[in-house]
Amino acid sequence: MTDPGALVRRRTHTALRAELRRGIAPWTGLAVALTLLVPLWSKAPQWQGNWGDTQAQLRAATALLGGPLVAAAACWQGGREYRRRTAELLLSVPRGRLAQATTAAAPIALWAAAGYLLTLGVAFAATAPYTGAGGPSFSIAVTDLGWLLSIAFVGFVVGRLVRWRLIAPVLAAGLYVLLGAPSYMESEVRFLSPAEQYPLDGYVPVWWFAPVLLAWTGGIAVTALLAYAARRRGLAVVPLAVAVTAGAVIVHTGTGLFRDDPAVRHRVCSAAAPGTPQLCVRAPDAQLLPRMSEALSGVFSRLAEVPGAPARYVDTESGPKDGEAGLSLATRGWGITRDKLTDPRLFVSDTVLGLTWRDCSADAHWSEREGADRVMRTDDTVADWLAGEHSTWRPDKRYLTRLKAMPDTDRKAWLGRYLATRKSCTPAEVPAL
Repeated sequence: MTDPGALVRRRTHTALRAELRRGIAPWTGLAVALTLLVPLWSKAPQWQGNWGDTQAQLRAATALLGGPLVAAAACWQGGREYRRRTAELLLSVPRGRLAQATTAAAPIALWAAAGYLLTLGVAFAATAPYTGAGGPSFSIAVTDLGWLLSIAFVGFVVGRLVRWRLIAPVLAAGLYVLLGAPSYMESEVRFLSPAEQYPLDGYVPVWWFAPVLLAWTGGIAVTALLAYAARRRGLAVVPLAVAVTAGAVIVHTGTGLFRDDPAVRHRVCSAAAPGTPQLCVRAPDAQLLPRMSEALSGVFSRLAEVPGAPARYVDTESGPKDGEAGLSLATRGWGITRDKLTDPRLFVSDTVLGLTWRDCSADAHWSEREGADRVMRTDDTVADWLAGEHSTWRPDKRYLTRLKAMPDTDRKAWLGRYLATRKSCTPAEVPAL
């Protein structure tokens, strides 16, 4: 005798396989992949070469573009029977309402997940050849995937409940606004939004990040599905309680969801050599050290044997200490692309600026003080001379002529006195040209 339950399960599997192959489900997977890949590729210089930036860009695209797209596709799938006027036939199907809804919504969710995983693989493959230390975050990828799966079931339920033909695009537009709005909030409530931009460069999520985020988004999806299709709709209280609890934990923790990544934060320095300053950067940027040394070679030669010249240059994000100069490393997409300095002139100019810039912002009347104009002209002249062909300044020609006319020994001695006062806001202390 045939087991009725087994027969129903076989029919469910057959129906699921058929739904996976036809309708809008396969097109949803393709649409998700293209929707994520196109904006990612257009911004490749900004993320390619850094795991944190890669996942931050992918997360933003997944939340703000992929989420509304999947919700609209699932919503359209949910209203299919009403558009075809076959909704009454569902009552004669031996499967329960929950099984019917799950079977109809699952293909959209699965194909959306496939589109996301394809994009994830392409992004990681494009980043891997240009990265240093660190690696991708499994927790971030899992939560992004969970978001797409969850919103697919929520969108499907909306499509079943609302019989308006335009509900799918309206849902997508409304969801886009809803996701973007919390980013303008100062409250920790903003961390409930899947589109919240997390600090992924140099930070990693805590170990329980993924379970709690999945409980939040997944709990809402299961609540909607059970409230719509379960025989005992009161069961929806259980996932709702899980979602509320997870949401409370997220809001209470806030920025504590992330901690420093030691693999990324530690310094990597160039090899020490007599007469050549060391360059120190964060581990992910270590592959840039040879190009940075080459770009700054002119600056180093002009400062050779100058008393008080920095023996070590440290990127500003690592926090230079006393005796170290700040190394103004440009951000990716703005001077750095993959593992290359695309604008050496800007890099050299900004680094030299760190040597000559004096922060006198605490003195509100600094620019009006006697001798301040002379000091500012002197600073510009030294910066221009150190940067050489990479200079972006237009110094006073009289000051520059005097500096160049000095004998080499006198110029080195003068530069030593100048560097000793580069943090001083007392004009009388700065040597004159």
